[in-house]
Amino acid sequence: MKLLYQSHSPYARKVLVAAHEMGLVGQLEVIHHETSPTLRNEEVFALNPLGKVPVLICDDQTVLFDSSVICEYLDGLQQGRKLFPTSSALRFLALRNQAIAMGIADAGIAVRWETERRPEAARWAPLREGYRQKIIAACDFLEGVIDQDKELDIGDIALATALSWIAFRQVYDFEAGRLRLRSWYRQMGMRPSMMATPLEGDTVDRAPVAYPISGASDALALA
Repeated sequence: MKLLYQSHSPYARKVLVAAHEMGLVGQLEVIHHETSPTLRNEEVFALNPLGKVPVLICDDQTVLFDSSVICEYLDGLQQGRKLFPTSSALRFLALRNQAIAMGIADAGIAVRWETERRPEAARWAPLREGYRQKIIAACDFLEGVIDQDKELDIGDIALATALSWIAFRQVYDFEAGRLRLRSWYRQMGMRPSMMATPLEGDTVDRAPVAYPISGASDALALA
């Protein structure tokens, strides 16, 4: 199988960490691809119309995308304990935590756009703060529900990789004042699967072209 990957994507890292935990990483050919909303990668678009990684090319040439879909597919291939629990109660808790993690990553990326990636004149501080508040609320929620003693599941992997990206990009200090979350996160960081898949690299953006809009500022044209 081929995994189209990006070394600084929390979503791609989630898949690779899961593959390590499932014992399937040796069956993957990992191929790095740079993508961003302003830099079209034709090889990725040819496989995923959304133009994003991760993308999995299965042995039968079926193409799957979205980290959650890929992780569930891989979990169906492995013979060990499932990361997507079979018990209904545990499964939906794992899926809930996975959803929180994806929301944290999405909000963190939005904060970074409004902090450094968007042209300075087009940045909007209230929007940045709105997304930052989502991260704060999610981390406060996790502080109350995180369980350091339960068996590992996909929710844990998704949370650990999303929070690792938040730390990597210095978006928000989620450990400050949250002793349970900090302890859980540091314990997760010591897992071989996490240590084998460090985040690295910078996002490559092609500068967008500003098309003048009658009656609008240059900032709005770039928004």
